[in-house]
Amino acid sequence: MSHNEKKLANIIEELTMFFFSVGAKDIRSGIHVKDQSAEIEFTADYLPEYNDRLDALEKYFNEPKNEALEDFYWELTGTGDPGESSQLLMVGMMIDRADVEIGEDRVRLRLYKELEL
Repeated sequence: MSHNEKKLANIIEELTMFFFSVGAKDIRSGIHVKDQSAEIEFTADYLPEYNDRLDALEKYFNEPKNEALEDFYWELTGTGDPGESSQLLMVGMMIDRADVEIGEDRVRLRLYKELEL
């Protein structure tokens, strides 16, 4: 497995753990790699009482990426408690941009990542 593939797998793992922590029962993910970029599609439901925790998705996923810290952060994924906001911050540091759609009981994410050569 390549370095890029491990990073993509860690992103999916962190998102899955986060959505389990907000009551998800239907989680779907996909990774599409083309040339030197990847797109992650992720949808999940959530329980309405956790709506406030979803605000962090857009905030953390659209922070400016710091490439110097990416290699450090990706190795920390999976080390915190499942569903912690800090894990979302780590995902945000690993991606280049995100489209976040939050519905009444469902979230749809499209995350974009440029891959290393």
